[in-house]
Amino acid sequence: MAFSENLQFIRAQAGVTQEQLAEQLEVSRQSVSKWESGQSFPEMDTLLRICELYDVNLDTLLRGSVEESRVGDTAKYDAFMTRFARRLAASVSAIIAGIALMLILRAYDPSDPVEMLSGALFMLIIAVCVVVIVASGIQLENFKKRYPVIADFYTQEDRDAFHQKFVWFIAGGVGAILFGVALLMLFFFVFPEREPYESLAAAVFLLIIAGAAASFIYAGISDDKYNIAKYNRDNNPTPEAKQRLNLIGTIQAAMMLLATAVYVGLGLAMDLWGTAWWVFAVGGILCGVVAVVLDPYKGED
Repeated sequence: MAFSENLQFIRAQAGVTQEQLAEQLEVSRQSVSKWESGQSFPEMDTLLRICELYDVNLDTLLRGSVEESRVGDTAKYDAFMTRFARRLAASVSAIIAGIALMLILRAYDPSDPVEMLSGALFMLIIAVCVVVIVASGIQLENFKKRYPVIADFYTQEDRDAFHQKFVWFIAGGVGAILFGVALLMLFFFVFPEREPYESLAAAVFLLIIAGAAASFIYAGISDDKYNIAKYNRDNNPTPEAKQRLNLIGTIQAAMMLLATAVYVGLGLAMDLWGTAWWVFAVGGILCGVVAVVLDPYKGED
């Protein structure tokens, strides 16, 4: 396979246009077009830059076949992203389940020592989960830097098989939430609306929500895993897209920090540890809105 064909394959795998590749290499789009048509050849510095950006061997780029060298999951991308999805789903679910645990302990014994113990346990759960989320995020960024381009090794059969499961993950999560609402209504049909029954009912409902959240998060990240072109495009953004993505990340981080501060403030000032959890849901929704509104690739996916 000639260099021109290898370059076309690399660019297609990365999901970038000739203009975007030209911006990354700081050359004109016409130069990229001539390289891909075999009319001209880039300088050595540019070739090395291509190798660095798209994780390809120089000899393979010039004389071999990049496509054949990427037929398998050499980066172990699938296993890494599956672990990432499980960790994030488990961490978010554990935070919600931690609120349920706190409500159960307080319903069992509303005394001040137990209240302090339940609050301490919940903060410990948050601390562990935040560490896992942050560490997983750092590992993902390091993985992207090491493997900025991944060959699309998934077959259509792989994608179809997962999409069959994806439907059940989403439908199961929605069904669990509806089941929780119905169970909550039936609970108060049998038991009076007073403590400790209210706390126990809320705890059971939150445990169901925790399971639904885990299902949604795992399904969403796993579905995104199969979009290799999007992975490659996001790792090799244009300067404008990179600026927009950084802005989105900054705003989302600020929102979740604010949500945490509001929750802790309401808990300490008004003892709303068991009822102020909604601030995290609001923060998550706002993060989603920011991602949609500021998405630099809106309309492309």
